[in-house]
Parts: sequence; structure tokens; C-alpha cells
Amino acid sequence: MNSKTSGFHIALVEDDVWYGELLKHHLELNPDFLVSRFESGQDFLKQISQDISVLCLDLSLPDIKGDELLKKIRFTHPELPVIFISGNEDVKTAIELLKQEYVYDYIVKDDEAKDRLWKSLINIKKHANLKKEVEVLKEEVAKKYDYSNTIIGNSPAIQEVFKMMDKACRTNITVSIKGDTGTGKELIAKCIHYNSHQKKGKFIAVNVAAIPSELLESELFGHEKGAFTGAVNRHIGKFEQAQNGTIFLDEIAELPSAAQVKLLRVLQEREITRVGGSEQIKINARVIVATHKDLLEEVSAGRFREDLYYRLLGLPIKNPTLIERKEDILVLAKHFIDSFCKENKIGPKILSEQTKHKLLSYPFPGNVRELKSVMDLACVMSDENEIEPHDITFTSTGNFENFIKQEMTLKQYNAHIIRHFLDKYPKDIVKVADVLDIGKSTIYRMIQNGEV
Repeated sequence: MNSKTSGFHIALVEDDVWYGELLKHHLELNPDFLVSRFESGQDFLKQISQDISVLCLDLSLPDIKGDELLKKIRFTHPELPVIFISGNEDVKTAIELLKQEYVYDYIVKDDEAKDRLWKSLINIKKHANLKKEVEVLKEEVAKKYDYSNTIIGNSPAIQEVFKMMDKACRTNITVSIKGDTGTGKELIAKCIHYNSHQKKGKFIAVNVAAIPSELLESELFGHEKGAFTGAVNRHIGKFEQAQNGTIFLDEIAELPSAAQVKLLRVLQEREITRVGGSEQIKINARVIVATHKDLLEEVSAGRFREDLYYRLLGLPIKNPTLIERKEDILVLAKHFIDSFCKENKIGPKILSEQTKHKLLSYPFPGNVRELKSVMDLACVMSDENEIEPHDITFTSTGNFENFIKQEMTLKQYNAHIIRHFLDKYPKDIVKVADVLDIGKSTIYRMIQNGEV
């Protein structure tokens, strides 16, 4: 075989020497085409290489039929584009061959064969170029979701998440992510997808809680035309869209009981049936689920099926709250400041020591999402290159239940409460002491020790 590997490499298997040379000469008028000609199927099999872009195959070879040769080739080149060339206009044979995946054309040896072959190869080349572009884009996305760079933090809690993610990336095991709102559960799911064997497929995210229960089955599994009033076309569901990729089911605890039964069957049988249809469609999609609730408690309360719970548990990942990874607050704050300043083309900004204390003494009930919002606003409010405490505004809607569930020490709770009122009555320590019914000296001491 020709050792030259640049350009678009065409393998032409044609036993008619004169006709084969005619096609070879015609195709090589295109400077992007490199043509290697073979006079028999066995000759081609002996010299076949991985750099072939497309195979042009005579259907009637002297030593082996073209369709039989194709079966042998598929073992080593399962996705190689093929064009069949035949001296007979056999419509039935053409239809059967064109039904096969990666068989692009069936060309009869007539006066138009050369031009038709040329056009067919041009189309295959365009498709190949687009495929390469898509692969490059997927690689870029994968780099974007390199979780060691995407999920910011050095705390023991987040390092434990990284360890579990490493395990998830090496297999296709179902993953269940538990974490409060704003902790970045979908980001973890994306990072697992783009660092796993499923990365060549799509990542399809579904927020179960956001879909009305009467539409949920259709959204997940699709429907056929006429399946119900308003179903004017066939709809491909999320599971089919995620074929060979990953489907991420967020807020899985909100899945209605009827849909739980159907999801369980899909996970057991690895196949779906569209609403209104009878065809059973095999599904090969990795499943990742997430919830802010305790699924085992939901099972105990009778709101979630126990058999579905064990199907979905898979590899559990606990995504910590921001207060559980307090060591990462300032690291994340710097990251958000740097990103905001870069995106908005403003000068770099840093946190003053007093601002750091203010951030570290706040419970962040909205987690990482809230921290990002706070830092974005602080960058806007700050008139200098140093962000001061008065540039920080906490607008969380978190209630007492959110506050108390942080499970801090009494000393930490006291510090948060005092900090809240110091923010509410800035520079008025007498007022804060009066509201909380504590001594001014206690507040001064805590400020001096950096506790608030």
C-alpha cells in the first residue's frame, strides 16, 4: 500500500485493471485524494491499514464477493465508509447493501459512474471533516471539565469528592450525588461524563422537579405521533438523546410514583418504549442522579421505591456544603473575583483582611452559588483594587432552619450572630450589645481576636 498517509486516502478494490486505472486517474485529479488500487479482495486484506478514509469496492471480485469482503473488513474497520461499485443495476441488492451502517452509495458502472463517485467521495470527505471538528470540540469541552481545574478547592471534604469521582470515571457504574442546593451537583456530573468512556456521547441533563408529572414520561422516554392530543410528531426522549452518553436526573426524589415504576423497568431491562409505541429500543446510557434530600428517608416515608433506590444508589458521592469545606471559601472567592474581573475587563482586585474575616464568619446557606453571587456584586461595588467589608452584601433568603443545620459549635454560632448584627448596625457596637443583651467588652474582645 502507498506509504503516503496525508490527505484523503481512498482504497479502490477493482479487478478490471483498465477500469480501475481509469477511476484512479480521474480521482487523483483532486489534489486532496490519495488512491491505492487493489485487483483482488485478498490482496486488499493483506495490505489493509488503519489510515484508509474510504473504501470503493467492486461487488463482483474474482476471489470473494464484495459483501463477503465487507464482513471481514468490519472486524478491524467497523466504521469505515464504503461505496459499492457494480456492473449490474440490481435494485434489490443495492437496497440491502445501503441498509447497512456506513455504506454510503451503490454506483453502477456506466458513463456517469466517474462523476457520481467523485461527488459521493466529496460528501464523505465533508462528513469526515465535520466529524473531526466535532471530536476536537469534544476534546476542548473535556479539558474544560477537567475537575482538578473546574472544581476549585483543597479541603479534605472536596478531596474526598475527587477520589470518588476518579472511581466513577473508570467505570460506567450509576452515580448518585447528594448535596444541598448550590453545591454544584450538576458540575460534578458533567466532570464525570467528560472524563469517562461516555464522553464521546452527549450529556443530557433533566431537572425532574421542573417537568409536570403528566409530561414526564414523554420527556424521558419519548412518544410516537398521535400518542395523545397534541402529539403531532414523533418525539425522541431524553434517554434516547443520551444514547452512548450520560443522562443526569437532577432532583430524582421528586419523581412521581408512576414514573418511578417505569424508570425501574428501564434500568432493569436497559430498554425503553415510547409513549404510544410498541417498539422496544435498547438503551446504552450512563445514569447519574442527584438530590438534596436523603433518599433513604424518602424510602422509609413511602415516597420513594426501595427497589429503585438500590438501582440508583450505585456509587454515592456526598457533595459537601460550603461551610463543611470552609477552608475553600477564600480560595473560591479569589477564583470568582479573578474570573469576574477578567470577563469584564476591569483591573485585578484583592480581599482586605477584614473582608476575609467577614466571609469566613458567614454560614453561606446558599453555598458556592451564593458565594459567587456575593463576589460578583462585591467587584461591582468596590471602587478600589481592594474589596472592603462594606462592599460585601449578604442577601441570602436562608431561614433559621438553614442556619441551624450547619452543625457548628456554639462559639461559631455566637460569632455568626454577632457578625450579623455588626453588619446590620455598622460601627455601632453599643447598639449591637444592647440588642443581644451582652457586654460591649465581649464584642470588642471577639473583634480583636478575629472571631467576628
